Amino acid sequence: MRPLADVAAAMGLPAHVLEPYGWSMAKVPLEAFPSSAGQGKLVVVTAMTPTPLGEGKTTTVIGLVDALARAGKRPVATLRQPSMGPVFGSKGGGTGGGRASLLPEADINLHFTGDAHAVAAAHNLLAALANAAVHQELVPGLDAGGLRWRYVANVEDRALRQVVIGLGGRQNAPLRETGFDIDAASEIMAVLGLSTGYEDLRARLGRLVVGFARDGTPVTAKDVNAVGPMMALLRHAIKPNLVQTAEGQPALVHTGPFGNIAQGCSSVLADLLASRCSDLVVTEAGFGADLGFEKFMHLKTRMGGVPPNAAVVVVTVRAVKWHGGAALKEVAKADMETLTRGLCTVEHAVSVVQKFGVPAVVAVNRFPEDRPEELGALKAAALRAGADAAVESCVFSRGGEGGIELAEAVIAASQRPASLRYLYPIEASIEEKVAALATQVYNAGEVEWEPEARVQAERYSRHGWGALPVCVAKTHLSISADPKKRGCPQGHTFPIRELRIAAGAGFVYALAGDIVTMPGLPRRPNAFQIDVDEKGNVVGLV
Repeated sequence: MRPLADVAAAMGLPAHVLEPYGWSMAKVPLEAFPSSAGQGKLVVVTAMTPTPLGEGKTTTVIGLVDALARAGKRPVATLRQPSMGPVFGSKGGGTGGGRASLLPEADINLHFTGDAHAVAAAHNLLAALANAAVHQELVPGLDAGGLRWRYVANVEDRALRQVVIGLGGRQNAPLRETGFDIDAASEIMAVLGLSTGYEDLRARLGRLVVGFARDGTPVTAKDVNAVGPMMALLRHAIKPNLVQTAEGQPALVHTGPFGNIAQGCSSVLADLLASRCSDLVVTEAGFGADLGFEKFMHLKTRMGGVPPNAAVVVVTVRAVKWHGGAALKEVAKADMETLTRGLCTVEHAVSVVQKFGVPAVVAVNRFPEDRPEELGALKAAALRAGADAAVESCVFSRGGEGGIELAEAVIAASQRPASLRYLYPIEASIEEKVAALATQVYNAGEVEWEPEARVQAERYSRHGWGALPVCVAKTHLSISADPKKRGCPQGHTFPIRELRIAAGAGFVYALAGDIVTMPGLPRRPNAFQIDVDEKGNVVGLV
């Protein structure tokens, strides 16, 4: 690795402003941000509808940054920090792969600079203060039945999804049902990622809804006197973290909100810092364009984030075949018929990006088993769909050198004028916003509302939350809400089972199906192979 002072110098940041965490990681204080308006153009890396195989968005971000540096640009990557729970589960780490990786890999994937721990501590402190407010009768009308704020943990454990607390009588706490989510699913993580500074963070924390009084009045973190102590726990976590790529280019890794129940992106502050310290910022939006890119635009850009100049849509031959109907074990086999059936997913992802007025470049993440005729068909479909360019990417195996063609295409696309637009007016009703997403992004023919969800929509509007953007929580494995529907289902019924409020983060989220916010460990989790060698190095990370 390069000395971190040299990495910071590439961004124009003097070494003395950094807050080091060891010799390979550092935080950048907010007061050290350059004061000039950002000049760097922002490129969002998204993807076609995901598969269980993974498509390589993070690897593409890192490799593209290295390639842009080789092309003479001053790039910076901004990425979500991995959630430690999935590292030990089945998903694995989030630092890229092959020759397109972040360093120090083990530290970033595990405790890092403690941001996730700070979020979990603040989240559970709020739960404790809300419980105490009920026990001490500090908030009129709030009882145990009105509490909605759950707990979080940083490990995957299905046994914690639903729990009963308060056993032992009145002297301990009111008996009630609650549960745990993974720390990345905490609304505080989403709040941290969207905050623009300390005062914005304070205001957002104050709006967190912990429950409802008996008359239906929302009870907030401010009402239970939790804002100040949460600020104390999060005062360092709000600062972006500086690390580097395998080729020594700057990378800001900061916040890690879930991509289905929140914005699924790195922080607004990281993008802001990077845009002031680079020619090009390359960031990532979680999952496919129907989830990640849409949320990036409506929940991050529209609410004050750095606007994108271009997008990269990552696709793979094997993912197209899977969406065309191939079994996972058969995606490496030659099958043009199946490939052709799945090409609609590439076209759909490009169309979603274009609906927001952003130029799109398709990056074909190449694998050794890919055949020339398959690659040609995939690139031709992308160009027919309106992509500015469709190029092969080999950054996993060749690092920045394998992404030169992609870098050139991205530079060209980012120079083309973007005319940003959104898919619904912010003043539209909650129902109208959901309908716009369902029909324009998810290919639905109609929206089916559960009666309780309609009641919640009316209640939320009455509380003043109707003008917030909508975050749809649905499966990432299908454009629809049904994970079994591969390809591009059309005209289906899109179900809205429930609404929930994330008033601190600033959006209403609509549940379309069952969303698990506390994963469970598989039969053979990655934890079985993670260990430390005789020199103290972590081994076995995936």
